[in-house]
Amino acid sequence: MDGLVMRFLGHSTVRLETAGRVVLTDPVLTANVGGLRRVAPPLPPDSWAGTDLVLISHLHGDHLHLPSLRMLGTDVPVVVPRGAGEWLRRRGFRNVRELGVGEGLEDEGLRITALHADHAAHRWGPRFTHGPHAPAVGYLVESGGRRVYVAGDTDLYEEMAELSGIDVALLPVWGWGPSLGPGHLDPERAAEAARLIEPTVTVPVHWGTLAVPGIARTKKMRRLLVEPPRRFAEAAAAHTEVLVTEPGEPVRVSR
Repeated sequence: MDGLVMRFLGHSTVRLETAGRVVLTDPVLTANVGGLRRVAPPLPPDSWAGTDLVLISHLHGDHLHLPSLRMLGTDVPVVVPRGAGEWLRRRGFRNVRELGVGEGLEDEGLRITALHADHAAHRWGPRFTHGPHAPAVGYLVESGGRRVYVAGDTDLYEEMAELSGIDVALLPVWGWGPSLGPGHLDPERAAEAARLIEPTVTVPVHWGTLAVPGIARTKKMRRLLVEPPRRFAEAAAAHTEVLVTEPGEPVRVSR
């Protein structure tokens, strides 16, 4: 697509270059994320160089990863779900914007709109009631007539069918473990999301990047590090062009 350059950096991290701006989604850039280990190739610094805007979909540590954000600098503009801003500012980030569902902002030729996501809102997962809490969101990134849907983490929800004219959808198709909890898409449910949205192109994300040390080499986990995007591509072929991209690689958009 003319004027849109993408690179899948792994997990939910995608570098979008559009309208002369560099947008990074849910940056996870380090070798370790909490108790998880990066099993995809390490990222060179040029993969996140020049970031103009960061989109954070929700508070979980594999999406709002403080060490990765600090690698970008504490002055980088960061968009977070409404309710998360003060928590991030207290950790030294000086340029934080909050968006609730349906709210938007303009950024030098970009239009960013927060969308609903069906996913746990708490920093520490669904079983805790203390600590930071902010509803998870997805984002619609618009520039030059192009519309990119950044799903973040989400399960299926009815309003997906109301999205229209999506040029590129970044859809999660797995996670980092041997099973999925609530609020996630597996390959078949992600294919149903593609059926509802009918994007021109879909890039499967949230796979093949992080794993729990000790089980990463098990037969089941080795399979789950490679199979989900391919299962998705087979299931979604009737609804969208699927571009399976290995973590760290450019997305080869042909149209």
